[in-house]
Amino acid sequence: MPQIKLEAKPHPIAVDIAKAALIVVDMQNDFGSKGGLFDHAGVDITSIQKVVPATARAIAAARKTGIKVIFLKMGFRADLSDMGSDDAPNRVRHLHFGVGQPMKTPDGREGRFLVRDTWGTAIIPELAPAPGDIEIWKTRFSGFYETELDSILKSIGAKHLVFTGCTTSICVESTVRDAMFRDYQCVLLRDCMAEPIGNNLARSNHEASLLSIEVLFGWTASSDEFMKCLTV
Repeated sequence: MPQIKLEAKPHPIAVDIAKAALIVVDMQNDFGSKGGLFDHAGVDITSIQKVVPATARAIAAARKTGIKVIFLKMGFRADLSDMGSDDAPNRVRHLHFGVGQPMKTPDGREGRFLVRDTWGTAIIPELAPAPGDIEIWKTRFSGFYETELDSILKSIGAKHLVFTGCTTSICVESTVRDAMFRDYQCVLLRDCMAEPIGNNLARSNHEASLLSIEVLFGWTASSDEFMKCLTV
């Protein structure tokens, strides 16, 4: 199955399976699980939890077809030295949100919000990485900023990137924009990503981001269409 034709917006796109990778953005406990950073800060994580089943099916289909699965994980060193300078917006906003603060995990262990190698920065159990998957730490919204993502994609010959994850208008869109600037062809699976910001607006940030992608930065499709193509 070297190539599939994926029904997408704004128009169908041909995807070379041998040159494809599925990117899972920040689907970790701090964002999608009760007791994580978002939940602690009062962010409604319902929309993120709702996309987990479809995301799990898409990941399973990708693995079965031989598409490399890459997990991006937002997480800082224990000393928070990789957050930026004292006045860097990345540091100021994250500290204000509670990053680095101590917390108790659901099973009662000690942890810290958005610090590497803790419960909070682990991928949520339903989407746990499998042998052969790739995990990449990132310290900014884009998965390309000072990470090995681009070099890994080049090493496996990836050209077509299929995106899932959270949040749509922040880390997903930031990574997609950087990918497009590097000439990758990006397809976002609409029902495999979520955005709590703007949920109560006439047009949510999730919908606005998808529209921007469809107009200029790439394509959007449903997970059903993606999986149907892989099983033909």
